[in-house]
Amino acid sequence: MVGAEGIVFAPYGDKWRQIRKICTVELLSARRVQSFRPVREEEAGRLLLAVAAAAASSTPVNLSQRLSAYAADSAVRAIIGSRFKDRDKFLVMLERGIRLFARMSLPDLYPSSRLAMLVSRMPGRMKRHQEEGAAFMDAVVQEHQENRAADDDKEDLLDVLLRIQREGHLQFPMSTDNIKSAVGDMFAGGSDTSATTLIWTMAELLKNPRVMRKAQDEVRRALAGQPNVTEDSLGGLNYMRLVIKEVLRLHPPAPLLLPRECMNDCRVLGFDVPKGTMVLVNAWAISRDPAHWDAAEEFIPERFERGEVDFKGADMEYTPFGAGRRMCPGMSFGLANVELALAGLLYHFDWELPGGAQAKELDMTEKMGVTVRLRRDLLLVPVVRVPLPLD
Repeated sequence: MVGAEGIVFAPYGDKWRQIRKICTVELLSARRVQSFRPVREEEAGRLLLAVAAAAASSTPVNLSQRLSAYAADSAVRAIIGSRFKDRDKFLVMLERGIRLFARMSLPDLYPSSRLAMLVSRMPGRMKRHQEEGAAFMDAVVQEHQENRAADDDKEDLLDVLLRIQREGHLQFPMSTDNIKSAVGDMFAGGSDTSATTLIWTMAELLKNPRVMRKAQDEVRRALAGQPNVTEDSLGGLNYMRLVIKEVLRLHPPAPLLLPRECMNDCRVLGFDVPKGTMVLVNAWAISRDPAHWDAAEEFIPERFERGEVDFKGADMEYTPFGAGRRMCPGMSFGLANVELALAGLLYHFDWELPGGAQAKELDMTEKMGVTVRLRRDLLLVPVVRVPLPLD
């Protein structure tokens, strides 16, 4: 989003290892993720209140928009301590960046061709997007520094980065541009992937009423008598977690993961792959491969009941978060947002398609890109089953 080296695209080496250590130890450790629990619970509460307002008038709710706003607000508050005043502008800019990143560019295909650079509009569009992103991040960092209370001891993620920069103990000093780029990476990774997973989960549950009933029954038994959902009440929701696993198998948020670079000359399936080659891993195709999965195209959460396959990078047939050194460092952060929101949506509401449509009529067509979402926004009618508390 900004153009400087951040978390995602820093080249492998000592500097990247430093960035990775900051991520795992300072930014996205289990302790840090847990510290943002109040933020998640408050934002999930705001999401459920918005859905309840639609339910009161029996009108459809655009769940795609609501879940995108929830994921963005949760991520942004964890990163900078408050919601964006220009959240909608940020989401539009994020969507534009994702579209640009996914498009084919002639200069990438013919890097030595001056003609390709002259006739392609992509370099200019990317430059304008980076300039807009840099200006946006400048404003975010400046506003954060101006508004930060001197006696506030609760660190958000931007505070952590600024503190590390001030302390100056790094082998490679962290510039303000590095911080802005890292913040941009966290904004994008922390909001879009969580929203995409939640949208696909609700779509698959509507498409598969048996699974919906089973997931709702589990949540309502586990939380029976509770006025609302908190993270303390999620411990026994094993089937709901199987549902999330199956969604991540069929709909990995980034179907080609992030690009990798071949570190040495190697040979793969009889093909010579030179050092420096960009490599894309088609996680979407691998996780639907009948050689590894029974009934690969069907939505069957029970396939994970035995716990033999997990998404933590050890099982190469199932890598929605990647694997190895470049595995997504924000996995725990994203899953925490997904689980809390999903439990609330299943506990408090039943769900119907607008106009009395049947489950088989739900359009599950994918909109391809860096992330893969439903082609059309998910419009659903919520019906209150467990009323939200009035206070």
